[in-house]
Amino acid sequence: MSTIVDPRQRQMRRALKWSASLFAGYLFVTYQVLTNGFLIEIDRTFNDVDHPKFQGLSNFVIRRLDDLGLRGVSGVALLIVAVYISRRFKTWRPINLGVLSFLALNVVVGAFKYGLGRTKPKEGFDLLHAGGMSYPSGHASNAILIWGMVAYLIYRYAHVNRYQGRLASAGVGLLALTVCVVSLLRNTHWFSDLFGGLLLGGSLLVLIIAIDRYFPSDSQLH
Repeated sequence: MSTIVDPRQRQMRRALKWSASLFAGYLFVTYQVLTNGFLIEIDRTFNDVDHPKFQGLSNFVIRRLDDLGLRGVSGVALLIVAVYISRRFKTWRPINLGVLSFLALNVVVGAFKYGLGRTKPKEGFDLLHAGGMSYPSGHASNAILIWGMVAYLIYRYAHVNRYQGRLASAGVGLLALTVCVVSLLRNTHWFSDLFGGLLLGGSLLVLIIAIDRYFPSDSQLH
C-alpha cells in the first residue's frame, strides 16, 4: 500500500536539505579559516593586490553600494515592507518573519564573529581569537538574508508570478554579489569572510522560508 506524502512535507524536506547543504558549506569554509586551508591563499591573493583609491563621486557611489549590506539600511527596508503588508492584509505574519530573520542574523552571525574573533585585512595581519569581527561577513550574510526576506514577502503577498519571483531572486543575488565585490575592492573583508557569510545567510534564509511555507496563513496568496 503506497503512502501519500503531504506536498508541504516534501517541500519542507527539500528546503531542509538545501539549508543543511548551505550550512555544511559554511562549516567547510570555517574549517578552512581555522586550519589555514587553501581558501586562506585566496584571501592573501586578494589582499596583496593594489586596491583602488576611490575619491569624490566614485567614493560616494562605492560607499552607498557598501551601505546596502548594512543592517540599518536593509533592516529599515524590511520593516517598511513588513509593516505595510501586515496592515494591508491584517496579519502579523510578515512582521514575525522580519523579526525572526533579524534575530537569526544577529544571534547566529554575531555568535560566530565573537567566537572566532578574526582580524580584518586592513589591519595588515590575519589572526583568530584576537578580538576582531571579520568572520563571517555580516554585510554578506545581511545582504542575502534580509534583502532576500524583503523579496520573499513581496512575492508571497503580492500578485507576482513565478517569472517575476525568479527576477527578484536574481536581483537579491546580484545585490549580494555587489556588496561582496565592493568589500573586496575596499579591502574591508577577506574573501573567505564574504564566501562564508553568503553561505550562512543563505542557509538561514532557506530555513526561515521553509518554516513559513510549512505553516501557511490564509492571507498568503502563493
